[in-house]
Amino acid sequence: MKLKSIFSLITATFLSSTWAEETVDAANTIILSEQGVKNLGIQLAKAKKADFEDSVFAIGHIKPIPNKHSVISTRFPGRVVQTPPIVGDIVVKGQVLLKVESRQPGSPPPVIDVKAPEAGIISKSHVTLGQPVDPSQELMDIVDLKQVWAVASVPESQASKLKIGTTAHIKVISLGGTSFDGKLIRMGSEANHESGTLEAIFLLDNPGLKLRPNMRTEFSIVLDERKDVISVPRKALQGDAADPYVFVKHFDLPNAFVKCPVVVGERNDRYVEIKSGVTRFDEVVTNGAYFLGFAQGGGISLRDALDAAHGHKHNEDGSELNADQKNAQKVVQDGISAKAAMSWTSPIVLFLIVSNAITLVLLTIVTIKKSQ
Repeated sequence: MKLKSIFSLITATFLSSTWAEETVDAANTIILSEQGVKNLGIQLAKAKKADFEDSVFAIGHIKPIPNKHSVISTRFPGRVVQTPPIVGDIVVKGQVLLKVESRQPGSPPPVIDVKAPEAGIISKSHVTLGQPVDPSQELMDIVDLKQVWAVASVPESQASKLKIGTTAHIKVISLGGTSFDGKLIRMGSEANHESGTLEAIFLLDNPGLKLRPNMRTEFSIVLDERKDVISVPRKALQGDAADPYVFVKHFDLPNAFVKCPVVVGERNDRYVEIKSGVTRFDEVVTNGAYFLGFAQGGGISLRDALDAAHGHKHNEDGSELNADQKNAQKVVQDGISAKAAMSWTSPIVLFLIVSNAITLVLLTIVTIKKSQ
């Protein structure tokens, strides 16, 4: 038995020195409870192989189309006798906007209707009930917003790369980052010498008339498109420029995530190109990825989780035991079993068992005699 114990000690010491070199996966694996996953708001997305857009970023604003603007006035002097619509009201073509009582003689004086020449939104109003008016006055402005311009301020160094028909993904800040796609229809007539930018004008459809003049916008203007590029959502990428990484869902364990260093390529407003580190079969953490970097796990080690999932022992780093490790483990288990067996057959244990048995017999005899 002494030889076996010495052999087991030597084997365990040798194996521990090799296992210490393979603990990288364990150090980079975070295992959470189901409650922890919910608290961090963990969401996943597949790394995908798809068309990747190379783009340039710009900021800008929404602007009404100049020839979709109407000014309302009257052709004769008079007085407004009906409450006019107010700024923000939506009107249709031919709708009566004003009733103006003419200064022409009559009893009562004639009342003339002023109608909307086009459909749109009242953007300005300079008239109230009872106000005197004459033909020289601008009474209202109507803007048709079924389509609008999104005007981007593009750096001059990038302007030469843009062509008529270029697509842009346009994010509107005041609408919670809602994105619209627009086509480039024209470039500005002159550059801004102070900011070093040139205007690029994109045409946008405006369903529901949610887009309003002067809303701030962010542009991702597509310059090129490449096929079959592995990419992940931008929010999945963590770390800094020198040490970027993503969290990948463990292929086998529930609620387990592995920190994987990556090599990144180009970025656009939605995705990051991944040159190495993940495959298109991996699922990466998007929402909750930042907080996952600070998580300490749910008190579950990688080895314990794998032991429970697979029904057999693993190394600290989660790897399978090799043949030598299994033999060493068997030697230790055999030694424990032998030691337990010897403990039951040792003279001291046998003496205690016999003594207790004799005592029990004597107590039984005394009890019977007293009862008689």
